[in-house]
Amino acid sequence: MPLTAEMVLHAYRLGAFPMARHRQDRRVVWVEPELRGILPLQGFHLPRSLKKTLKKGLFSIRYDSAFAQVIESCAEKQPDRPDSWINEEIIRVFNELHCLGLAHSVEAWQDDCLVGGLYGLSLGSAFFGESMFSRVTDASKVALAHLVARLRLGGYTLLDTQFLTGHLANFGAVQIPRLDYLALLDLALKKPARFYGNFPDGDVLALLSSSQSTTQIS
Repeated sequence: MPLTAEMVLHAYRLGAFPMARHRQDRRVVWVEPELRGILPLQGFHLPRSLKKTLKKGLFSIRYDSAFAQVIESCAEKQPDRPDSWINEEIIRVFNELHCLGLAHSVEAWQDDCLVGGLYGLSLGSAFFGESMFSRVTDASKVALAHLVARLRLGGYTLLDTQFLTGHLANFGAVQIPRLDYLALLDLALKKPARFYGNFPDGDVLALLSSSQSTTQIS
């Protein structure tokens, strides 16, 4: 059965997500880890080296300007990842979800070249981070910092990373039992949030260090 946007949305609401066994596999498997990775938005850790990179302003950050290019880049082979779980079915459906305004990309640009970024799915006040890529040092890390700042401003309560990796742990990500995750997910799905909005101006460093980290959604 072909993967559909409705199928994917239903699965995410139940705590599952699709993955392919490899890039060329046309099928997907539905994954629901016993231990789920999340990045607490109020516990985001900004490493000192990344603070320096943000201060330098090396990247121009854009949102949703090249979603298809971001997901294709995330699906490419990497030196430390010879294959990808993102197949053509997942690419097709997430492009559909992007057109529906539910899937978003955060992009790092240099000289009008896309050099890093990430993409994910937004439902209620939950953001499901899918994958990231980087062609320039720290590009995806800067995109992640901007994502966290935007989610805080938009009133999000849950940033799902699916699994916990050493890379994500550097930013404060943790893993929690499946039932605890489902409880957080249930609350997040019931609460509205905005990926776009009339957010106050300010640099990402100030936003991430601000104690007033979320806005009220009326």
